[in-house]
Amino acid sequence: MNTRKTLAMLIIIDMVVVWFSIITSYWFRFDKGISSGYLLQMLLFAVISTISLGACLYYFRLYRRAWKYASIEEILAIFKAVILASVISYLFSLFVFPERVPLSIAVRSMQTILLLVGGIRFVWRVTGIRSEGEMGSNTLIVGAGDCGTLVSRELRNSSLGLQLVGFIDDDLNKLKLQIHGHPVLGTRERIPSIVKEKQIKEIIIAIPSASKKEISDIVEICKNTGVKLKMIPRLNDLISGKVSLSKIRDVSVEDLLGRDPITTDLDGIMNYVQHKRVLVTGAGGSIGSELCRQLAKFRPRKLLLLGHGENSIFNIEMELRKTFPELELETLIADIQDRERMKNVFDDHHPQVVFHAAAHKHVPLMERNPTEAVKNNVFGTQNVADCADLYGVERFVLISSDKAVNPTSVMGATKRIAEMYIQTMNASSSTKFVAVRFGNVLGSRGSVIPFFKQQIADGGPVTVTHPEMVRYFMTIPEAVQLVLQAGSFAEGGEIFVLDMGSPVKILNLAEDLIKLSGYEPYEDIEIKFSGIREGEKLYEELLTDEENVTATQHNRIFIGKPSDLNRHHLELEILRLQRVMADGSSSIKEIIDQIVPMYEVVS
Repeated sequence: MNTRKTLAMLIIIDMVVVWFSIITSYWFRFDKGISSGYLLQMLLFAVISTISLGACLYYFRLYRRAWKYASIEEILAIFKAVILASVISYLFSLFVFPERVPLSIAVRSMQTILLLVGGIRFVWRVTGIRSEGEMGSNTLIVGAGDCGTLVSRELRNSSLGLQLVGFIDDDLNKLKLQIHGHPVLGTRERIPSIVKEKQIKEIIIAIPSASKKEISDIVEICKNTGVKLKMIPRLNDLISGKVSLSKIRDVSVEDLLGRDPITTDLDGIMNYVQHKRVLVTGAGGSIGSELCRQLAKFRPRKLLLLGHGENSIFNIEMELRKTFPELELETLIADIQDRERMKNVFDDHHPQVVFHAAAHKHVPLMERNPTEAVKNNVFGTQNVADCADLYGVERFVLISSDKAVNPTSVMGATKRIAEMYIQTMNASSSTKFVAVRFGNVLGSRGSVIPFFKQQIADGGPVTVTHPEMVRYFMTIPEAVQLVLQAGSFAEGGEIFVLDMGSPVKILNLAEDLIKLSGYEPYEDIEIKFSGIREGEKLYEELLTDEENVTATQHNRIFIGKPSDLNRHHLELEILRLQRVMADGSSSIKEIIDQIVPMYEVVS
């Protein structure tokens, strides 16, 4: 029923209620025989009462409420409207009618109106009569267990416009059973046919205890239906009774990776940061801020947050102060390219462990601005590493990238030089210098996932560089956990390589994101190929040809041992790079090519 028809029906019902209430009140007052003298009074009193009640119901917005979701607030509003309308009608009648309306009639009619107006709307709520504006999107819940049952209850009591149609469950014993009046319609294989048959608009996956592989399989079935997907994120929400519609999140690309989350037992190995002064450079970035969150759990003596951007540092500082009020924090706005400033930081705070996450990482931007890539990724790392050596830091962990392997980009090559520098430093320093190398992290700033999501929100097109481009992906918390664990394995000079799982084709990623947003690729949202950008590869690698891999205690962390590097020679090349940047006599890329023999400039 559309909204206008619903409004008209309610108004007509309320008019009938008023006339019925007043006529019956006069009828019983005069013992079923209304004298002609009171007949005109009854008719005029009914007209006045109809107008006043309509005005009061409108004033209290009782014609603009979704009665399916009516609560005590609506009951109180009805009570106020009817009482006020009855008082107004009676007082008005005193000045209009030559003979006063009997008080018993006014009271009886008010009682009857109150009972019928409230009762009819209560029936409206119970029977579920809705206007088109109140009609909910047909919704299917996958999982008819405890969590699914709780979600169905939330749907029934919510005002989010979701209308539950039924459940999906692989337990054959539950088929054709009803939960809160809604049937279990079939197993997961029937999802596509049920979506079509029942005109489902949204699917909620309510199996928080399921493995990532199982969730991935269900999402794979659901995503081809073209409906929006949501899910209950955590088993803890079910255990603690916190399941509510506010906890339900959209299904994300992480759910499609098809593997269980990488787990690490950090409690037993994080003694190298407990009660220590820990410095994180690039603390406002995606990786740096997550490092700070996870480090804060292990009670460092002081956590130093260093970054160049004041807003991002302020944000992570406010978050940590709220979450860890007892933690001693120090925020440092500084540029790692400023050598004197770095010396001052180390001299003032004497950090014992350093996680160096500050870097320029955007490949095409650095290709067009190679000077800035060198200044930040090479000279900035050199400044921080030299200070770590000078001030006796115990451990220095460089956050590196798979783009440092056989690099075809300036960004990758500068990260490789940074790796080489800290490895040469390790040979003569008391500090344990190590690097941790991994690929793309889902959701980091500047990464492809937020970019695709924004393009989808804008209605497309989604731009993919090449149909065959693949990348390794890992979530930010997973990557940081492995970084922290790798730091505990440090003996000095290692490059730790994180096992990123199977590579993912970027085109498939774009198609999946479009489907998860409730659209059809190439029909609702177009996909365009923009061509490989400057410095990019079709395939990323995690090891150079010269590196031999050895295992560690963690099955996701490996050690790449490169051949010996000559520190003196490398320092001379870096000095040469500084002179070239100062006078502009040669191409920076040519000098990088001489420092990093594996650097392959793609024309």
